[in-house]
Amino acid sequence: MAASTQKKKIGIYSGSFNPIHIGHLALANWLCEYTDIDEIWFLVTPQNPFKKDMDLMDDNLRLELVNKAVEGYPKFKVSDFEFSLPRPSYTIHTLRALSKNFPEYDFLLIMGADNWIKFHHWMNHEDILNEHEVIVYPRKGYKMEDSRISSPQMHYVNAPEIDISSTFIREAIKEQKDIRFFLPEKVRSTLLPFLTNL
Repeated sequence: MAASTQKKKIGIYSGSFNPIHIGHLALANWLCEYTDIDEIWFLVTPQNPFKKDMDLMDDNLRLELVNKAVEGYPKFKVSDFEFSLPRPSYTIHTLRALSKNFPEYDFLLIMGADNWIKFHHWMNHEDILNEHEVIVYPRKGYKMEDSRISSPQMHYVNAPEIDISSTFIREAIKEQKDIRFFLPEKVRSTLLPFLTNL
């Protein structure tokens, strides 16, 4: 019997992960277990040199935290792929570079409804939809019917809505709140030496 030529489906979950928290992980876990995505790659986005975001932690620290957060779950991978791309790196360029470097995989783009509502403003958004499937998950306060785009390449999934943000995490740390259950323990313990810089 001939071997199957079906490519493994890789969900690209791109973000600053500043820092990564249980909301990110729970969503990605749900997508791996309740959709046909085979793996999720956490694509850590580098500091944009044209934006001086004082709240953004060091690139390599954020990458380290994501690596520690996903340890032990075989369907999660961590990638610094965008670190080596020209900046600012637009999604269409990243997806095309990934497809060129890893032709054995099909890459799907994962985004929240908040980004999907604004997707028509993205560079070459039509090309993204022509070349890749897009998985959209719910975000509080955003209605899918407000989108200006309809595409068979977009798949809305009814994932659990977890209203936690990295901004909330950083503010809670500044206020010296005990939020141990919002962060994986390895992430929390690694962050401790850096708390005064958040």
